[in-house]
Amino acid sequence: MHGAATSPDAGVFAFAAAQVKKAMEATLALGGQGFVFWGGREGYQSLRNTDMAQEMNHQATFMSLAVDHKKEIGFDGVLLVEPKPQEPTKHQYDWDVATSALTLYRHGLQEEYKINVECNHATLSGHTCEHEVELASSLGLWGNLDVNVGDAQTGWDTDQFHMDPKEAAALMRVLLRQGGFPQGGLNFDAKLRRESTDVLDIFYAHIGGMDTMARGLLAAAEALADGRLEAFVAERYRTFAATELGRAIEERRTSFAALEAHALRSPDPVHSLASGQQEKAEIIAAQYQ
Repeated sequence: MHGAATSPDAGVFAFAAAQVKKAMEATLALGGQGFVFWGGREGYQSLRNTDMAQEMNHQATFMSLAVDHKKEIGFDGVLLVEPKPQEPTKHQYDWDVATSALTLYRHGLQEEYKINVECNHATLSGHTCEHEVELASSLGLWGNLDVNVGDAQTGWDTDQFHMDPKEAAALMRVLLRQGGFPQGGLNFDAKLRRESTDVLDIFYAHIGGMDTMARGLLAAAEALADGRLEAFVAERYRTFAATELGRAIEERRTSFAALEAHALRSPDPVHSLASGQQEKAEIIAAQYQ
C-alpha cells in the first residue's frame, strides 16, 4: 500500500528485493529476454507524510541493486521501466517517459535500463502514445511497447486491445526509424470488455490487435520508403543545415555574444519565417494509414 522500493519501511524494501531477485532468476531459467519494473505503487498519497527525496533515492538504489543482481546471475536480457501515472496512488515517481528518463539519467542508469511504453498509461499521463514513444526513442531509451490502449473519456486503465491503424502507423514509424528493438518487442497486456462474453471474443481481440499493428507496420514502411514526410520535416529545419549560423548552433561552436551580433545585423526573422504547414503534413501522413 506504500510502495515497495519507495516504502517508508526498510523491511518492505528488503521483502520486495527478495521477490524481484527470485523473479529475475525465474526469468533467466525460462529464457526470458526482458524484465519490466512496473512502478504503479511507487509514489505517494500525501506530501504531508512523505519524504520525496528519500523515496526517489531509495527507488534508484533498488534499481541499481537489480542491475548488480542481473550481472551476478548472468542474465543478458533487458531491464525495463514502465511509466505509469496515478492509479492506484495519487502520484507515481515514474509518471511518464520524461520523469522515468530523469531518474535513469540522474543516477547513471541510462545504459542499464530501457523504457517500456504502454499506450494506456500515456493517455492517463495526458500524452499521446506517439509522444511517449517518440520521446523515449529520441533519448535512446525505447525498449518495448505494451500495445494496449484506453479511452480518453475514462480516467482509469481500461487496457483495451489496439484497433486504430492510424495510431499504429505512427508508432511503427518511430520504431522503424530507430531500427527496431535490439531486445523486446510488442506485447498485449490487454483485456476484453465486460460485455464481451463469448469465448470467440478473445480470438477476435488478439487477431484485431495483431492485424492493426501489422497494418501500421506496412503503412509506416511505405511512408518511410517514399520519404515525403521526412523531406517535409527536413525542409522545415533547413536553416540549421543550409546556413553557417545554423551549422554553428548545431555544432555548438557559437556563443550568446556571437548570436547577439548576428541578430543585431540581421532583419527580424519574423518576416521570413516559413509556415509550419501542419495541415499539409497531416495530409501526407494520412496517405499511409
